[in-house]
Amino acid sequence: MELSVFDDASKDKSMTIIERWKGRLEGAGIAVVIGGHDSPCPRGVGYSKNQAVAQSSGSYLCFLDSDDVMMPQRVRLQHQAAEQHPTSIIGCQVKRDPPDSTARYTRWINQLVPDQLLTQVFTSHGPTVIMPTWFCSRAWFSHVGLFDEGGQGVPEDLLFFYEHLRKGGGVVRVDQSLLLYRYHLHAATHSVLETTIWTHRVRFLEERALPYWAAFTIWNAGKQGRRLYRSLTAASQRKVVAFCDVDENKIKKGFYCHEDAQERPKPRVPILHFRTAQPPFVICVKLDLTGGEFEDNLRSLQLREGQDFLHFS
Repeated sequence: MELSVFDDASKDKSMTIIERWKGRLEGAGIAVVIGGHDSPCPRGVGYSKNQAVAQSSGSYLCFLDSDDVMMPQRVRLQHQAAEQHPTSIIGCQVKRDPPDSTARYTRWINQLVPDQLLTQVFTSHGPTVIMPTWFCSRAWFSHVGLFDEGGQGVPEDLLFFYEHLRKGGGVVRVDQSLLLYRYHLHAATHSVLETTIWTHRVRFLEERALPYWAAFTIWNAGKQGRRLYRSLTAASQRKVVAFCDVDENKIKKGFYCHEDAQERPKPRVPILHFRTAQPPFVICVKLDLTGGEFEDNLRSLQLREGQDFLHFS
């Protein structure tokens, strides 16, 4: 075991705490490597993680953010999984603190079935195993590449996760709560704009899924569905054959016209009831993991007709 800590110009006496623990850890046979800098401005999460990896020497990497707490069995259980899945990112289930701070998101983290760890990578939640739970081999990390070092406002975990998937990496979750995942308003994740995440998600969707479809339907004729359509490249927009919905008012309108389109005449995309729409679908509706009418309709349609769905909620 080795602990690699990199202090990114912190002002909260972190180094005092680390030095106090260094002797205790080394006394227990755990090597401690400490790096950092004291320049006026932090370099960011991506830079710090890269430095922590670079100064370490272990064959496996177990990431831990400074504001979270890992359970005693985490390293052992995730190491076992990583040995069996050498080209995968290994995650785990989490407990949230405060417990009800992000109930819906926490359910999503903990309840995805194995197939969904790959099929739900396009959703707004980001990586299907969250970064503070990541465990992987050093060899695979080096193969994927470093974290983006753009600093504040850059979703370095999402970008690394996408590159990991591009290179054929797998996603595995240990189904035990091995991390106390803390929520607070000063977390680095809050510095990343939703529009930044959205842009990366749309580009990844266009890269990884849409090339395989000659045409597709956007499930949601409302705000999010129209936003997705407007965000697509012109080539991808031409593949959209319809929007579908359950809202009679939207369906009665009959079509959606993209007013900012450069084409003449401007595209008019039909709006259909979901039961008459044709697959495949890109779904822009929030997933309710506790069940509900939308999920029941979706499951019945999928089971009956074997249709293709891609969640972009």
